[in-house]
Amino acid sequence: MRAFLRSLILGGMDRRLSDMQRKLEEETDRRAELERHLPELERRLEARMADLIGRTARRTDGAGSPYSTPLNEVVREDAQARWNVKVLGSVLARELYASGLAGPDAPIPAAPIHAGLASQLCRQADIEQPWLHYWCQHMRKLPLYHRKIWEDAYVLQALWEADMMRPGRRGLGFAVGTESLPSIIAAHGVEVVATDLPVGDERVAGWHATEQHAATLDALFDPNMVGEAEFRRLCSFRPVDMNAIPADLAGQFDFCWSVCSLEHVGSIALGLDFVVNAMACLRPGGTAVHTMEFNLENGETIDNWPTVLFQRRHVEDVVARLIAAGHHVAPVDFDPGAGVMDQFVDVPPFAQDMKSVLAYPEGPHLRLSVDGFPCTSLALIVRAAG
Repeated sequence: MRAFLRSLILGGMDRRLSDMQRKLEEETDRRAELERHLPELERRLEARMADLIGRTARRTDGAGSPYSTPLNEVVREDAQARWNVKVLGSVLARELYASGLAGPDAPIPAAPIHAGLASQLCRQADIEQPWLHYWCQHMRKLPLYHRKIWEDAYVLQALWEADMMRPGRRGLGFAVGTESLPSIIAAHGVEVVATDLPVGDERVAGWHATEQHAATLDALFDPNMVGEAEFRRLCSFRPVDMNAIPADLAGQFDFCWSVCSLEHVGSIALGLDFVVNAMACLRPGGTAVHTMEFNLENGETIDNWPTVLFQRRHVEDVVARLIAAGHHVAPVDFDPGAGVMDQFVDVPPFAQDMKSVLAYPEGPHLRLSVDGFPCTSLALIVRAAG
C-alpha cells in the first residue's frame, strides 16, 4: 500500500514538473518571438511618434484652419517663447553695453595688459576686462558677451603672457578651421604651422558644410590681420588628425593651441588623450592652451558622440595626468561667475541658424544649451616639463 501511495505521489509530482517545464518552454518561446519582433515594433513606434510630433507642431490643417489640440496649443508657441527669451537677453546685454563695460563703447587699451590668467571657465567679468578689449581690437571684433570671442581672446592673452607672441617663436594650431588666430599670431612675427583634418576623413563633411574646415593655407589668410607676403613667409599648413599626431611634430614648437576642438575627436577619453599627447609637440617649457565644451552640471553627460561634453571630473582627471607627467597646469578656477550674463543660458536655434522675419537681437551667448545640458567654455593653460 505504501509503495502504491509513494508511486502515486511521485507520479503526480512528475506530471506537475512536466507541466511546469512545458509552460516554461512556452514562455521562453513567446519571449524569443517578442524579441524577434521588437526592432520592428520600435521602428513603428518611432515612426508613429515622429508623425505625432510633426502634426503637433503644425499651425494649420489642410484647409487653412488653425490646427488645435491640447498638446499642439503648447508646442506651437515654443518658437515664440524661445524668441522672447532671446529678446529679453538682448535687452539685458544692451544695457550693459550702454554702460561701457563691454560692447562698442568699451575703452581699448593701447597695449596688452598682464592679467595673470588661470585655467578657468568663461565668465561675464572677462568680457568686461581691458585685456580682452585689447585683443578684440586685433581680432576686429566687438567685446560682446559671446563665448567664442572669449575663447580666441583667451588664447591670445595666454600666449602673450607666456612670452610667445614675438618673433623667433614657433607655434602649432590644431583643428584651426577658418579661425583668424593663425593670421593674428603671424602678424606678431611668429611662425605658425596650422593643421586641420585630412580632406579624405569622413568627419570633414560636416565642417565643410558649415565652412569651418581648412584644407589649404589660403583658407587661413585674413588680409585684415596680416599682409599676404608676411603671412606666407611665416605660416604653413598640413593635415593632421588630432587622434594620431604625427611623430615628426614632437619637440618642434614653443607653443600649441586648440579652440573648442577636442570635444569633436570622438569621445571624452580621446579628447583627454589629445591634451596629454599634444604636449609631446612642445619644447621644454613650452605652452599649450586648449579650450573645450564644458557641461556645468555633474552627473550624466554626452560621450561617444560627434560633440562630447566635458565635466569637472574629466578636467581634474587630465590635470592629474599632466602633473604626473611632469607638466605644470595653471590652477583651474571652476567658479561660473555671478553676473547676470553668467546665468543666461542661450537656447537653440542659435544666431547662425536663425530664420525669422523679425530682426535677430544679438543676445548673450556665454552659456548655451547643448542637447539640454547647460554648457560654456573652459580653458586650460599647460607649461611643458623642463
